[in-house]
Amino acid sequence: MLIALLLAAVFLAYANGANDNFKGVATLFGSQSSGYREALTWACWTTLAGSLASVWVAQGLLSTFSGKGLVPDATAASPHFLVSVGFGAAATVLAASYLGLPISTTHALTGALVGAGLVHGAGEVAFSHLGSTFFIPLLVSPLLAMALTAGVYLIFRMGRLRLGIDKESCLCVGSEIIESELLPAAGEQLLQPIPVFQPKIGSNPTCQHVYVGKFLGVPVAAALTKLHYLSAGAVGFARGLNDTPKIAALLIAASMLSPVTRYAVVALFIALGGWFSARRVAETMSHRITGLNPGQGFSANLVTSLLVIAASRLGMPVSTTHVGVGSLFGIGLLAGSADHRVMASIVSSWVGTLPLAALLAAMVSRLITFSYGP
Repeated sequence: MLIALLLAAVFLAYANGANDNFKGVATLFGSQSSGYREALTWACWTTLAGSLASVWVAQGLLSTFSGKGLVPDATAASPHFLVSVGFGAAATVLAASYLGLPISTTHALTGALVGAGLVHGAGEVAFSHLGSTFFIPLLVSPLLAMALTAGVYLIFRMGRLRLGIDKESCLCVGSEIIESELLPAAGEQLLQPIPVFQPKIGSNPTCQHVYVGKFLGVPVAAALTKLHYLSAGAVGFARGLNDTPKIAALLIAASMLSPVTRYAVVALFIALGGWFSARRVAETMSHRITGLNPGQGFSANLVTSLLVIAASRLGMPVSTTHVGVGSLFGIGLLAGSADHRVMASIVSSWVGTLPLAALLAAMVSRLITFSYGP
């Protein structure tokens, strides 16, 4: 059962990386500040750094997601219970990743704790603890992120206008080479074809926003790009800080691993999941929710990183997904560029995450009970 527990934790860590790793750098890719691979590399390294730092900074989340207080202590310490939680949450998150839906691993874990607790804990689930410890942070955080991101962006925008820094829009086009051949005059040799470059609008022309001007002698566009990268890295770091202890909590019963080893294993598979399976969620986060310019992306990342780092330090189980997507919602609604159908589908997936994870965890728990006994 301990081997099954390790596999469940690894499966969940991989699924978490697939669904969550790109969320911090989605604004870089969406605003065309970087390419996909460049953004993904930055996401994986910064998330890995946050995962390792969580060993010392975010211990409060380890106890929160061990199930203690939500189910009886004997249940929370049972490998049977923890295996059910791990596989139920992982299957939910991986299915969402395949569909390109950015959902919350925190939300999936919460649902899986309830589903496994109802089966393995004989229905002894402290729903009052569930509301105060889990639901309130999960519900409030995206709304807070929406409001703060809109406010921060408006402040930055007013400051930019007061400083006289302009923003230019340009249509990005490609080019194609056309081979042209000159006909020879009588008695002359045939000339070699001459390549001629002809501008051509691609099948998907894009509009890019560029800030022009200087502040304190520094080009604004270059400075903003660096700040944008730093803010994206801060989100990746915050995500690793916030999510790693939640998954490592499953391995508390695996006494064969030291505490540091548990975190290292989880961190490694989060990075692998992000590197190999993040593309579909990346497209949704970067291009489908709303259009972005670098200033908007920086504002969204700044708010997301600060909220998630603060919550991690306080041991509050907020979702990086809910905060990050809430920030993008705030920008999209403020700019009038949000795709409301995509927003509705994402919110619907959030609503369905908890019951689906609870159902899957309960099914796994029933299967284990049927196969090995209580």
